[in-house]
Amino acid sequence: MLNIVLVEPEIPNNTGNIGRLCVGTESKLHLIHPFGFIINDKNLKRSGLDYWVHLDVSEYENVDEWIQQIPDQSRVFLMSSHAEKSYLETDFQDGDWLVFGKESVGLSKDVLSRFDNHLTIPMSNLIRSFNIANSVAFVVGEAKRQIGLKV
Repeated sequence: MLNIVLVEPEIPNNTGNIGRLCVGTESKLHLIHPFGFIINDKNLKRSGLDYWVHLDVSEYENVDEWIQQIPDQSRVFLMSSHAEKSYLETDFQDGDWLVFGKESVGLSKDVLSRFDNHLTIPMSNLIRSFNIANSVAFVVGEAKRQIGLKV
């Protein structure tokens, strides 16, 4: 199982879509407050469809509360458009933590400073970033491919 972490998500449709992806890939979703929406927001439910009831999800009041329950911080991977290492150059393992920041600004410098593994998704210089739901799908797909190959 992979752990997908959204730090201060702002857009309910993205979170719902990522929740659906987590159900489909048997990954756990971790949501860190504050959110830019109410968790029962109709857009969240609509994009997660009827799969939301099957989602393994935990909520945390802040980053510190989330960090306290991570068993091995060396297996935490933070996604950042400013990182130099690609997620395609990383060896993922079952149980890894894949961390994504809020849609408008990504992960804060404070959060980035707490962990060593910063990864980027290669992209054209014509864009600043991918949509967060697409980014999560890219990285989860690669991680699941690797984990499946190791079995």
